[in-house]
Order: sequence, then structure tokens, then C-alpha cells
Amino acid sequence: MKENFTFEEQQLMSIYNPGTRLGLIHALVEMRTYLDMDEQELKDLTDSAIAKLNLLTDAEFATLDLIPDFDEEE
Repeated sequence: MKENFTFEEQQLMSIYNPGTRLGLIHALVEMRTYLDMDEQELKDLTDSAIAKLNLLTDAEFATLDLIPDFDEEE
């Protein structure tokens, strides 16, 4: 079952994506250890993305479009 990722989760995953589902989970878990106490919103976002990634198969992960959207709205 393909999880519904929010735009923010997709952007976060695209930044840390090494190319595999397990690699991304590992990268997000590691990144989370560097967050400060005042970064609770980012911790929650990371936790949510990790939880959803754990429910995906590798085949489903391969279908995700994880390209960062760095366009700034003016």
C-alpha cells in the first residue's frame, strides 16, 4: 500500500534520499539526532516520514518522485 506523504515529507525525503528506502530511513534517523530541542516540528515531520517509509515496500519506494522543489514563490 502506497502511503500518502505530505509535500513537506516529500521535500525532506528528497534532500536526504541516498537512493534506497532503508538508506533513507537510516539517513533520517541519523539526521534526527542532530536536531535541537526547539526543532520539535522538524522532529515530528521526520518521525512521520520514517513511519510511512517503514510501511512501504522497496518496489513502492521506487515509484516515489523524490526530486526537491527549490523554486521559491515570489
